[in-house]
Amino acid sequence: MLFVIDIGNTNTNIGVFDGEKLLINWNVASDTKKTADEYGILFLSLLNSTHTKFLPEASIISTVVPPLGETFKAALKKYLNIDTILISHKSKLPFKISLKEPKGLGADRIANAAAAVKLYPLPAIVIDFGTATSFDIVDENKNFVGGIITPGLKIQANSLSSFTSKLPKVKIEAPKEVIGKDTISAMLSGIVRGHACMIDGMIKLCEQELGKKATIIATGGFSSVLFPDMERKFDHINKDLTLIGLKYLYDLNKENK
Repeated sequence: MLFVIDIGNTNTNIGVFDGEKLLINWNVASDTKKTADEYGILFLSLLNSTHTKFLPEASIISTVVPPLGETFKAALKKYLNIDTILISHKSKLPFKISLKEPKGLGADRIANAAAAVKLYPLPAIVIDFGTATSFDIVDENKNFVGGIITPGLKIQANSLSSFTSKLPKVKIEAPKEVIGKDTISAMLSGIVRGHACMIDGMIKLCEQELGKKATIIATGGFSSVLFPDMERKFDHINKDLTLIGLKYLYDLNKENK
């Protein structure tokens, strides 16, 4: 069995694979203040909570918070006695990184692109709804050609309430109408429908640069919120895309660990 871990700025997604099957996954807060011992105890607690004997034999991590990657690696070694692969641009990949500065490419985006190459027709555009909303683009020749990074839905909502005196905090959900009849519905229309319009426009511009229609894959917690408002519907919504990409990358890199 394999532990796959995607460490984001806000949350960390943890899964256990048995062969090609994702057996279970958990979502926990990303906390740089926690020690390796605290995370080790957390891992044991998660595994014990399933009442099923999961015994991971190895692990692979993508992280946008490098110190947490090292903390997790130490915790996994001490408490589960398993070795860890940390994904980077130097890992063996199923695509070529065609960027000016490959080292700047986030490991989560590498995992998303790997899953797209493995699962879907190319070219492909992966849209990941996390703290930021990111576009990861792989052309038909398996080149990672670049992407787009924009503020995510929560950042937009929090910014409106934080930097204005009268706008409240809102729960992200699909608005019923474009024209808001009160402050909350007006904010939701701007945040959610505005985000959907941005994505529609960016997809169109990306396909113009690619020179052909792309497979559009959405992942992350808010993809389903946007779906009804999209002019160009997502071809696939795969909430486990990043973890699947990590499993694939482990298979490619396990001989080099």
